[in-house]
Amino acid sequence: MDKYVLTKAEIEALSGVDKTHFLNPNAKRINKSLGDIMGITGFGFHIIEVPSNCYSTELHRHYYEDECVYVLSGTGLAMISDEQFEITEGEFIGYPAGGMAHTILNTGQMPLKMIVVGSRLAHDVTDYPNLNKRLYRNQGMDWHLVDTNYVKNIKR
Repeated sequence: MDKYVLTKAEIEALSGVDKTHFLNPNAKRINKSLGDIMGITGFGFHIIEVPSNCYSTELHRHYYEDECVYVLSGTGLAMISDEQFEITEGEFIGYPAGGMAHTILNTGQMPLKMIVVGSRLAHDVTDYPNLNKRLYRNQGMDWHLVDTNYVKNIKR
């Protein structure tokens, strides 16, 4: 890619992609994947807007990938494991790999606008604890979603 700068005007002109999480119809957002536009592959860099009373994603935790969020505008409720944190403009949330399950609910009347950054590893395992589901993602393969009630852990 020969382009290294996206101007504010170019970013604002992007329509973004409407996304609904495949496991939660109330997890909706408009996604502007700036890193993808610039050809960045090692991590994702997104500006997202979550509508009022919607979640950013289904409650989940990554075993191998880091994520973080910076709130640009709006108000929300960050849910991390059993805890809830009110969030607003200027606040940062870090979700280290192997950490607690998390999601964000937009509690305001206006869209909750955030920068979301995350690792993009070739392989990851993601748990969805409210649904008793585990997702196995491996580069070049179909994703595998399984019911955690049927997962047998084998100690080595």
